[in-house]
Amino acid sequence: MIRDPELLDQLIDTISRFVRERLIPNEARLAEEDAVPPELLEEMKEMGLFGLSIPEEFGGLGLTMEEEALVAMEIGKTSPAFRSVFGTNNGIGAQGILIDGTPEQKARYVPRLATGELLSSFCLTEPDSGSDAASLRTTAVRDGDHYVLNGTKRFITNGPEADVFTVMARTDPSNKGAGGITAFIVEGDTPGLKRGPADKKMGQKGAHTCDIIFEDCRVPAENIIGGREGQGFKTAMKVLDRGRLHISAVCVGVAERLVEESLNYAIERKQFGMPLADHQLIQAMLADSKTEAYAGHSMVLDAARRKDAGENVSTLASCCKLFCAEMVGRVADRAVQVHGGAGYIAEYAVERFYRDVRLFRIYEGTTQIQQLVIARNMVREVS
Repeated sequence: MIRDPELLDQLIDTISRFVRERLIPNEARLAEEDAVPPELLEEMKEMGLFGLSIPEEFGGLGLTMEEEALVAMEIGKTSPAFRSVFGTNNGIGAQGILIDGTPEQKARYVPRLATGELLSSFCLTEPDSGSDAASLRTTAVRDGDHYVLNGTKRFITNGPEADVFTVMARTDPSNKGAGGITAFIVEGDTPGLKRGPADKKMGQKGAHTCDIIFEDCRVPAENIIGGREGQGFKTAMKVLDRGRLHISAVCVGVAERLVEESLNYAIERKQFGMPLADHQLIQAMLADSKTEAYAGHSMVLDAARRKDAGENVSTLASCCKLFCAEMVGRVADRAVQVHGGAGYIAEYAVERFYRDVRLFRIYEGTTQIQQLVIARNMVREVS
């Protein structure tokens, strides 16, 4: 749903110019320094990128799902690490509190998440629980007006820098399933919260992850999201649709960037006395990539509009995540192939993107989890 087309066009034009003039020229610097340049981070805050999906009453832009998807597609046309730094603030970092948090929790944290004053992080995955998130082992034991947290979280985005964490922990040891899990807001300077060394990853330099270790970490009981035990996993599930559609839109943006890179190279590069773009087998790869990017674009916008209309889009969101994450991998592979040997050299953007996009098939639910969600929902609807 687009509320004001003119204002949205202005926002997208502003973000498009920011991506083209500020972010793309700094992609190599981002990868080399493994960090988002501080001045660009401040510009992101000033533009309101940390509050895209946060309601205006809390200082955000309050974008609808369709509007957010269109913006995410523009942001996707540069290195994914630039988006990663503010992505959690727009996703589970704020949405869980907005959906199930108490009025006090919303007032304390959400406005500062919207401005980027606070950088958020989401702690669910553990060394022995990834896709099977409901089997997590981190414990939270009541002690007076506090809970004592113990356990380790793994691959936590923004972990080295985050100011506030949404932490899933088991408060009911007798309940081994999702019903025993509670969501806590844990501030980054809480005694007993320790950060492991930053992970060395295949790609997405500048987007940092690490282990978050809780050793007798005392968290006020008032920091339970919603004030009730046993609701944490349900809270996480409520924000998945939006997160999966957002990531799908980013995948589309990356694919469109790769199509552009491939086309420009194919036009400029000559082999056998003519441009690569005149060779039919190169044309076939370009056509396949363009078609798949367009398919992803159409899927995401359709699902986003349905979500804005109030439909249950759990199945469609998983369809989008499944297709778009796999699609952008194929587009990246073709981009390297079109570039030939140059595509294997770090001087060209497609080499970096080839590594960066591999992660899309893993986080926000792996491809295999999306397949299970889609099939189970199909069976459930018929039954």
